[in-house]
Amino acid sequence: MKQPAFRLEPVLRLRRTEERAAALAAAAAAREAADAARRAEEDALALQARRPPSAVSGASFVAAMVASSAAAADVSAARALAVAHAEQAELVRARWTAAAQRTKGLEKLRERHLEAARTAAEAAAERAVDDLVTGRYTTEHHMTGTTEEETWRD
Repeated sequence: MKQPAFRLEPVLRLRRTEERAAALAAAAAAREAADAARRAEEDALALQARRPPSAVSGASFVAAMVASSAAAADVSAARALAVAHAEQAELVRARWTAAAQRTKGLEKLRERHLEAARTAAEAAAERAVDDLVTGRYTTEHHMTGTTEEETWRD
C-alpha cells in the first residue's frame, strides 16, 4: 500500500536548508565577534605597555602624547567594534533560533502526518482481517445451515 505523501515536504526541506544557513551565519558572526574582542584586548595590552621616552624633549613628549592619544582612540574604536560584532552575532543567533523553531514545527507536523498514516494503515489491516473472519464465519454457517450463534469456548 502506497503511503500518502507529506505535502509540506518541499517546505520542510527549505526550512532545514534555511536553518543550516542560519547556523553557519551564526557561527561566522560568533567568530567575528570573538576575533574583534581579541583584537581589542591585544590593542589595549599594547597601549598599557607603552612607556614615555626616557629623554624627554618638548617635541618628543608632545609626539608621545599624540601617539598615545591616537592609540587610546584606536583601542576605544576596537572595543566599540567588538561590542557591535557581539550585538550582530546575537541578532544572527536569534534568527537561527527562529529558523530552528520553524523547522521543528514542520517536523512535528510531519511526524503527526506519518503517525496518522500508520494508524490508518493499521486500521485498514484490522478491517481486512475482520472482513475475512466475518466472511469465513458467514460462509461456514450458510453452508451448514446453522443460524444460531454458538457460544465461544476455550
